[in-house]
Amino acid sequence: MIEIVSIGLNMNTRVVTAHIPNELAEQIDQLSARLDRPKGWIVKQALTSWVALEVKRHQLTLEGMADVDAGRLVDHASIDAWATSLDKPA
Repeated sequence: MIEIVSIGLNMNTRVVTAHIPNELAEQIDQLSARLDRPKGWIVKQALTSWVALEVKRHQLTLEGMADVDAGRLVDHASIDAWATSLDKPA
């Protein structure tokens, strides 16, 4: 279990507790020692990156669904012909 405790002047934080596999916790320990950073900093960096990626993934999914709803599609035969053309010499 890792408990992240933020202590400092920024009061816009809160404690988050998560149970994680021992192997992952050991990797965080090793990164903490190698980077000379607190474990909480490493977890914060990882969560920030993951959340940003998920937000972008969700945004792209919504854009794709809007394209489908608007009829902006490419049929399977066209994609198949394009993929087949990649194997042919120029």
